[in-house]
Amino acid sequence: MPKTKKPLAVIISPTYNERPNIQKLIPAIDRVISKIENWEVKLLVVDDSSPDGTAEEVKNLQKKYGFVELLVNAQKAGLGGAYLKGMAQAVDVMKADVVFEMDADLSHDPKKVPAFLAAIDDGADMVLGSRYIKGGSIPANWGLHRKFLSVVGNWFISLVLASTAVKDWTGGYRAIRKEVYESVKESLSSDQFSGYTFQIGFLLKALRAGYKVTEVPFHFIDRTEGVSKMGTEYIVNTLRFILFARIRELLASRLFKFVMVGGFGFLVNLIFYNLFNALELWTQLSQSLGITLQNGVLRSLISDESLAVILSAEVAIFSNYLWSNFWTFKDRKIQGVGKHIAKFLTFNLSSVGSVVIQYITMQSAVRLLGIFTVLTLAGFSISSDNLYLIAGVLIGMVWNFTMYSKVIWRKK
Repeated sequence: MPKTKKPLAVIISPTYNERPNIQKLIPAIDRVISKIENWEVKLLVVDDSSPDGTAEEVKNLQKKYGFVELLVNAQKAGLGGAYLKGMAQAVDVMKADVVFEMDADLSHDPKKVPAFLAAIDDGADMVLGSRYIKGGSIPANWGLHRKFLSVVGNWFISLVLASTAVKDWTGGYRAIRKEVYESVKESLSSDQFSGYTFQIGFLLKALRAGYKVTEVPFHFIDRTEGVSKMGTEYIVNTLRFILFARIRELLASRLFKFVMVGGFGFLVNLIFYNLFNALELWTQLSQSLGITLQNGVLRSLISDESLAVILSAEVAIFSNYLWSNFWTFKDRKIQGVGKHIAKFLTFNLSSVGSVVIQYITMQSAVRLLGIFTVLTLAGFSISSDNLYLIAGVLIGMVWNFTMYSKVIWRKK
């Protein structure tokens, strides 16, 4: 009976002037992978044409260690570029099922490789070596400023990106299924992700795509040979990247589109109200049909202004429905005349419900709290009823967004 082919994991290690470290790393990896039975593991060194002869040293070690492969970049590609080239080589040429990211400076303990693979076997799509969960650590001899940057930096990234899914955003010790790489590779340009932002960008895209990410604790060891590639540009580039990434996410979010559509609907309402009011529609209609209202209550309720209010509101509602269907909820787009009629009627009822909520909120607040001056600044006064109105509008927006998401454009 033929043996079942083992899945392949390729450890990718980018290098630039890492000759002394590569001499230690390869034997250390060999001692670990020789004991792994259910995976075939190889090492792919991606060298950025190191002037210290790192590539030549790898070629010498290949004579003894058959699991080692080498890819040399003619020009320095940076961390992100090196990893992307390495992953392409590992997945497309070597046919890897899983790719690892591992620094060549021995800061990532090769002994944790079996734990990473065990997590993959348990269903994880991406495994992070984490310094900030129980069992992980950063070097005790790090200066206070570096500890501060590392710990607070990770906390800040989680805060800005509004994600507590992982504790270690910036770590570079990872195992990634090929499906994750293939899913996000098109959105990772080597120019944008050339430095350490590659780690944050890759992880963010994997999380947003819904992949299962697991963390494995490990003790980060500071390099003893060579020079760290991390400079002040790391902080600047990281801050710039996460801020712009979050802004792009917010601009593309459904909630932002909902607010924009609502704002546009307000402008539509205002424009058409003034147009209909200027046309004196009720006066023209009543005169052409010879209608005369004798009841005083009806005369006060039915007027050019009231008709303009109703018609302009309906135009705005129709505008909001179209924009919501073709932009805000385009992934759940409603199709078919019958469905459009039913959903548009529900949309109208939702909009009326929002107005009722705003009215009840304001009236209740006035009765319970009264009307008083909240703030006077430069001769301009803000009264409590303005705040009640804002509260009513916000609650109405929550009502509408819930109805849109859960009822009208509910996920199928």
